Amino acid sequence: MPDEIEIRRLKVHAHIGVPDDERSAPQVLLITARLTPSQGFDGLADEISHTVDYHAVAIQIQELAAARPRKLIETLATEICDFLLRNHPLAKVAISIEKHILPDTECVAVHIERSR
Repeated sequence: MPDEIEIRRLKVHAHIGVPDDERSAPQVLLITARLTPSQGFDGLADEISHTVDYHAVAIQIQELAAARPRKLIETLATEICDFLLRNHPLAKVAISIEKHILPDTECVAVHIERSR
């Protein structure tokens, strides 16, 4: 199994949903990002510049989620994967998004994975 960094259930605020009224107010989504760096953890020499800065990634995910309204959490998941692969030294990204919208359910979730 390759080395991974996981950001688990990051709270983001997004205007998201198919009906216009659902998108009118921000909703809290929970996002889990599994990041596989291009370089494994061996040889990092305890230097943040040699790995993926997960604090910066978390902020970028929050900013991306809040940047514009969307209808689908699938769209947001795809945009996050594309952004992270373009802007960080990653071999693979897996994103899960939880949305708490349906009654009588814990959540609705989507999961995607993209590789370089």
